Formats: sequence, C-alpha cells, structure tokens
Amino acid sequence: MRFLLVTVFLDMLGLGLIVPIMPALMTVVTADPATAVLWSGVLGSTYGVLQFAVSPLLGRISDRYGRRPVLLVSLICLGVDWLAHASASGPWALLAFHALAGACAGTNTVVNAYVADVTEPSGRARAYGLIGAAFGLGFVAGPVLGGLLGAVGVRLPFLVAALLCFANAAYGWFVLPESRPGDGVTPLTVRAANPFGALTTVLRRPVLGRLTRARLCADIARMIHQSVWSFFLTVQFAWSTAHIGVVMATAALAGAIFQARAVSGIVRRLGDRRAAIAGSLIGAVSLTGIAFTTAPWMLYTWQAVGVAGSFGGVATQSWISRTIGADEQGTVQGALTGVSAIAEACVPVTAGVVFGSLIGYGHPPLIFAAAALFAAAATTLLTMTK
Repeated sequence: MRFLLVTVFLDMLGLGLIVPIMPALMTVVTADPATAVLWSGVLGSTYGVLQFAVSPLLGRISDRYGRRPVLLVSLICLGVDWLAHASASGPWALLAFHALAGACAGTNTVVNAYVADVTEPSGRARAYGLIGAAFGLGFVAGPVLGGLLGAVGVRLPFLVAALLCFANAAYGWFVLPESRPGDGVTPLTVRAANPFGALTTVLRRPVLGRLTRARLCADIARMIHQSVWSFFLTVQFAWSTAHIGVVMATAALAGAIFQARAVSGIVRRLGDRRAAIAGSLIGAVSLTGIAFTTAPWMLYTWQAVGVAGSFGGVATQSWISRTIGADEQGTVQGALTGVSAIAEACVPVTAGVVFGSLIGYGHPPLIFAAAALFAAAATTLLTMTK
C-alpha cells in the first residue's frame, strides 16, 4: 500500500497541474473562448471513447499477466500525451495523442484491483479511503503549482506533468512490487475483452448490475462537474488561474484529510450499503446547492457539503469489491473503468455545449442541476440494491 499510495500521489500531482490552466491553453490553441470549451469537450470525449473500448482488455490482461505492466504502460502513454499538450500548435495533434492516452488508460483499473489484491475485505474501505486521500493530496499540490506555473507560461504545467509521469513510471519500474503475478491461463477471448461483452456480463449479475448502473449515474454527475468547473469559476466569478488553483487545492486538501481520517470509521459504522447511499445523497444535495450559487461564500459552503459526502464513493467501491472473486478483480474493474469511460466519452462535449448555451442565457450555474439529477438517480439505484 505504501508503494501504491506514492504512485497514486505522483500520478494525481501531474494531473492536478494541468486542471487550472486547461482553459487558457485551449484558448491559445483555438484562438476563441467558445471554441476552446467545445474542443476541451471533444478531447475529453475522445479519451473516454478509447478508454471504454480498451479498459476491459487491460483489466483482463492484468488478471492474466499482472497489474504492474499495465500500470507502467498507462503512465508512459499519459506522459507522452502531456508532452503533446506542451508542444502542439493545433487541436488535431492534441486529439491524436489524447486518444492514445485514452487507449492506454489503465491506472484506475489497476489501482482498484491492486487494493483488492493486497487487503482483506474488511479493510478495503480504509484502503480505498487512503487511496482517495492520496488522490486528494496530489490535487492539493497540483492545482496550486499548475496555477503558479501557468502564470509563467501556459504550456509549462504540461511539461512538468509529463516529467512527473515519466518519474512515476520509473518509480514503478524499480520499486513497485507486483500484487498479482497473473495466472497465465485467464483466456483473452473476444467476449471477455470487448467492452460490450464485458459490460453485458457485469450487468447480468443482480447486485453488481445495479451497482454498475449507480456507478454510471454517479460518474455522469462527476464528469458534468469536472468538465465545466474551471470554466464556470472563470465565467461566474472572473477568477484568475491562480485563484482557481488555490480554491481547488483547498477543497482537495479538505477531502484528503476527511478520507484519511474519517471515511473508514463512517463506513465501518454504517456498513458499505448505508454509507454508499448516504454519501450519494449528500453529493446530490451539494450539486443542487451549487446550481443556485450566486456568491463565493455559497460556493465554499456547498463544496464543504460535497467533501462531507465523499465517503459514498469509497463505500460503493468497497461494496463492489466484495461482490466479486479474487480471480476476476482486474476483469470486473476493467469493465467498471469502461463504464466510467462512457461518461467521460459522452459528458464533456455535451456539458460544454449546454454550458455555452447557459452562458448565453445568463444562467451558467444551472449546469449543476443536471449533475444533481444524475446523483439522485445513483442514490435511488443504491437504495434499491440489497
């Protein structure tokens, strides 16, 4: 776990670097703010499409040959993608390299399967909470550093993110142990490795099927929030990239502390099911509040509510891991990554178009009302699952 937490932290530090500066980069590349929002959505959707197509295969490969090689390839491809962001002069080159990174995106699959490999079922909520804290701490340093580097040069954060990815891959090559050497016999059949076959297999299982549908709704809500958040802060409050970075880092720090210190106790006291339902409901309330935000202090309040509900995702992941066997963790986690990729493929461009329209009508915060509806749907599905 120590090795894995460091890997996750470095990975998320690199990703966090580029978040506050992405609007500025896309504006430079496209020379038009409205086109920048649209292209940002297209890049995100393309990444999601390729991730959806390949994730089940990567999960299956990790069951057959081990987690470590999949993780290393994923990190190297992401580093190449960030190098392209640091040097490309047009959106089409960015699209090509971002598609490659999406096809190799196995980090989430490997991390979730890795945790299930090295922890007992009773300790997984705590382990996933620590992983969430490592993600959060990466975003504490990442957006602040990204905002500051972005003030020096709009492409500099992407170069630093690429270097961190390569450093992370080197760390994994020399230090990270293999949690599951692989059985060498798990069949790589077309049915098991293609996204539709893998997803159909998962959805046919009663409990896992409902949890997967709830996960999809929650991911859609998350992606709506994520894909327009920096643009929303820029449009609604005219914040600079440095200001956005500080606010995001503060929220990430609060979330990291909460997940490291409180999530395990909450999930243990409530159990996976009740904790998943409660956390999902709190997240829906937070998004509803943001949809009607008119002042920064209101924004901070609803962000705090969202942090308080973050234990729901940990509980859901723990719940899912309990329903599947040790020999299929990679395969099922790959299918679930594909489910998340559906949201990543469809939501960014759609949210970008809707958000652009809402800007024209003078009501940009209402984009978060749609996110709240999907979060509420996830809560309903979790409630229906026994």
